Amino acid sequence: MARRRSNPLALAVLECLSEKPMHPYEISSTLRTRGKEQSIKLNYGSLYSVVESLAKHGLISAQQTTREGRRPERTVYAITEAGQAELEDWLAELLATSTREYTSLEAGLSLAGALPPDEVARLLDKRCFALEMQLSALEKAGELGDQLQLPEIFAIESHYRHALLTAELAFVRRLVGRIRDGSLGGTTLWRRMHELRAAGMSYEQIMADPVGNLGEEARVLQAPESQN
Repeated sequence: MARRRSNPLALAVLECLSEKPMHPYEISSTLRTRGKEQSIKLNYGSLYSVVESLAKHGLISAQQTTREGRRPERTVYAITEAGQAELEDWLAELLATSTREYTSLEAGLSLAGALPPDEVARLLDKRCFALEMQLSALEKAGELGDQLQLPEIFAIESHYRHALLTAELAFVRRLVGRIRDGSLGGTTLWRRMHELRAAGMSYEQIMADPVGNLGEEARVLQAPESQN
């Protein structure tokens, strides 16, 4: 069945049901108990929508409806043969295929020139602090896992997250330093641009004579016919 695989929560539901039939509330509890909400966006409303979609595509099927006391009825679902095949194929695709992912940091960095250098450095300092807090939380969770003597396989996604955060923190710290000491190529031009804008010059006025207004470094910004 050719389908657009875009929601990891659907994969998580299939994985839970591959273990045993469950109702949506039990699926949600199982995922939270295992800490999967750290890796997969999870809320109860979206979980129900995912369950309905999987059932519609024949990847899971309703087995029975139960009621406990005054609680609402709960439908127990089981994975189908097609669902098991989808789970295995989808998981293999995720693990084996490298895909281009667009992150918020990359988007922000690509447009950072719209803010003055000192402001960008200040904001990136805030990001560093947030990254440090996230790393601290991961490390504490890892210590708890060690105390419980959990096999490493149950925390492998946390190790991956730790590696990503560590690399991002090192990159951002280095970038902040280079912005502040001026060693990042183009920082002088960048700073001068914002000084002129703050003084009342429009972008069009500045770019009418980029070298005169911004310095020799701005020659690459000139129109080709005016570079000679």
